[in-house]
Amino acid sequence: MSSSRTGIALAFALALSAATASAANAQVKPGDVITAANASQVANLVSPGNYYLVRQGMAMKIVASSNLEWPPPYKAATEQYSPQVALAPDGQIRNYRAGLPFPTIDPNDPAVAMKIMWNFEFRPLYSDDLDARDLEISSHRPGSSGDVEQFILAHLAFYKSVGRTEVAPMPIDNDIYNTGIAYRSGAFPFLSPAEFRGAGIIRQGSVLPGVEDVVWEYSRQTRRLRRLPATELSDAFGIATNGGAGQGAGGVDGASTYASTLDPDSTFGFSAKISDFTYRFLGERQMLASVHAENVPAIPCANDNGRSICPENWEMRNIYVIEATAKPHTLLGEQVIMPKRVLYIDSEGWFITAADQFNPKGELWKTIAAFHSYRDRATPSARVAIWPFKRMFQTGEVDEDLTSGFSTTVFTPRTEAQSECWYINMGAVDKDFFTPENMVQMGH
Repeated sequence: MSSSRTGIALAFALALSAATASAANAQVKPGDVITAANASQVANLVSPGNYYLVRQGMAMKIVASSNLEWPPPYKAATEQYSPQVALAPDGQIRNYRAGLPFPTIDPNDPAVAMKIMWNFEFRPLYSDDLDARDLEISSHRPGSSGDVEQFILAHLAFYKSVGRTEVAPMPIDNDIYNTGIAYRSGAFPFLSPAEFRGAGIIRQGSVLPGVEDVVWEYSRQTRRLRRLPATELSDAFGIATNGGAGQGAGGVDGASTYASTLDPDSTFGFSAKISDFTYRFLGERQMLASVHAENVPAIPCANDNGRSICPENWEMRNIYVIEATAKPHTLLGEQVIMPKRVLYIDSEGWFITAADQFNPKGELWKTIAAFHSYRDRATPSARVAIWPFKRMFQTGEVDEDLTSGFSTTVFTPRTEAQSECWYINMGAVDKDFFTPENMVQMGH
């Protein structure tokens, strides 16, 4: 192991030791401001990876905890349909139509981890469709120089065939019975940098276990549309000096002209196919998370040269901790680049607040910190995307490679937002949006 990796491993060992030895003294209260100088106060209240971000400079403003209410249509669907939902012996969900599949969680249930993951899959963040526009992805190379590579993405979008609560057809789009596609997602086209302009990726998720999702990638530079294996979805994206995309395990290499630590499977903390992993329940904990973010757009952290988001509101939350391990016998097999993740899931909003990711050697590799807000509109200047109730939005996501120091931050909306960004359950996108032909056309 290199000296840098040894240092990181030692730092985390010391952090975990401190958390165990002084848990009683590590509590925080509203009004506290956590910085690198007093980071030890939150050593046992954030994930090991997120603790590294705090020690690096990600300041936290501790605020009082408050509730997150589900959108009324989602709540009504939960009450109507959840009594009929069941979990099959193989972990697949049965008789699901809409709402939260398993509203009652028993930590002693042998199937608790699988039920939590299905709740995450059908979380209230969005249930029908999503079109997030005008996103900024800023990548920072190691060191303190503040060297930044910026991507601008026109659309990050989803369309779900199951679990629909606000836009017809509800609760199920019968297209699923003909195609077997449970959801469609896409990130395209990239607007900058110039070398990446027009690029994009589309995913069509199969409802059938053991059937690989269909993934298409387009590059305008090569005018090439190609089918990707699902194993590449946990690989970071970027552009190498020879024009190729992706840098392989490790995320970023020195030859990359434009690179990031982001991978498609880590969108919203975890976007891989649920049935391609096994899950282990690691416990239910009181932890800090940012779920009532004050700043929209999010603010790049001045304390760490913009490598994260700060200062921002953090509060104590009830969190489920789940270990996700790629199944060796599926199409993913042992070739998956990121075989294990530890996911931190809010028990009320059912979104991921943090995720620590491990390399094939079992070493902590990357960490994700997700920032959310709870409002009736995603941006203060919104004129169209306004709801008669509050709903949850992700305002940003930090993804840092702890072994290399390379960090990527996603701002939703971007720091100089000109759009309303979040169009949730408004019919802003339909199935036809997520075709390779549309991606190619929009990329020109």
